[in-house]
Amino acid sequence: MSVGKQRTIATIGFCLPVSGPSPTTHGPALCHYHAMSQSTGTIITVAPTGAEHAKSDVPNLPVTLDELVRTAQDCERVGAAMIHVHIRDDDAKPTLDLGRLKDTVGALREQTNLIVQLSTGGAVTDPESDRLRVLDAMPDSASCTMGTVNFGEDVFLNRWEFVVELHKGMIERGIVPEYEIFDLGQLSSLQRLLDKHGLPAGGHVHVDLVMGVPGGMPGDTETLVAALRLIPEGATFSATGIGRSTLPVMLASLSAGGHLRVGMEDTITYARGERVKDNAQLVARAAGLARIAQRPPLASVHVRELLGVKGEKGLADVAV
Repeated sequence: MSVGKQRTIATIGFCLPVSGPSPTTHGPALCHYHAMSQSTGTIITVAPTGAEHAKSDVPNLPVTLDELVRTAQDCERVGAAMIHVHIRDDDAKPTLDLGRLKDTVGALREQTNLIVQLSTGGAVTDPESDRLRVLDAMPDSASCTMGTVNFGEDVFLNRWEFVVELHKGMIERGIVPEYEIFDLGQLSSLQRLLDKHGLPAGGHVHVDLVMGVPGGMPGDTETLVAALRLIPEGATFSATGIGRSTLPVMLASLSAGGHLRVGMEDTITYARGERVKDNAQLVARAAGLARIAQRPPLASVHVRELLGVKGEKGLADVAV
């Protein structure tokens, strides 16, 4: 088979050469996408806080700005390149206060080299107007959830019009999105978004498969493989395992050429009967597994290049 005609189908753990026409993104095999996006390193994102856990229940949860900055520094030292940020108010309750968001972005930029990604999800009760205003804090990156999902006992609402507005707002501001996927159908919505409204700021598509949320897709190898068949061509992906799915999802993602998100937003249990000590413990474990997989953690400077996060202040260049 000539080099020009060879393609590969990725499976968990290996790639199989095949012949014939290239598969489509909706075909039975996967991997024109995987072959294009496989990396020799691993992006490790830390999600240290979230909006679900109460400080009274999880005393080591970082909720103040000082705690968040110290956590970011500790996690950067052991392998994190990006931080996914939810913030809290003076009572440790989730908030989308714009002034606090701007202070948080500024402090993290000043005291770390991490890519700063703000959550536009907030808490499930936050109104769309507040979630859109998150973009005015001008982070390097922001999340964009691609559809509505049952979230435990609640509903995480993401109307199509709202998703489009988020996507366009990030393009206008040069903020690189991470498309959060809670269920397989949301990958079809992502393809529709890109077809109708164009590529994101930075020109590269990166998704995070959020797996194991009650009401969303399960956190197992079979579902991750199914998701990869639907990811847009040329995209990269991270995977997040919630709760007890943390380790299975981490291992499956690494073996399939994917990247990792870990943190106390997603799990407060390190092992059976053992609570997480801090976020750095989770990052260190992810970094260790990435090294075992011979895909060591990528430094933030390389992640910026990979994801299209660039420009004087870390923001993607905006087309003029």
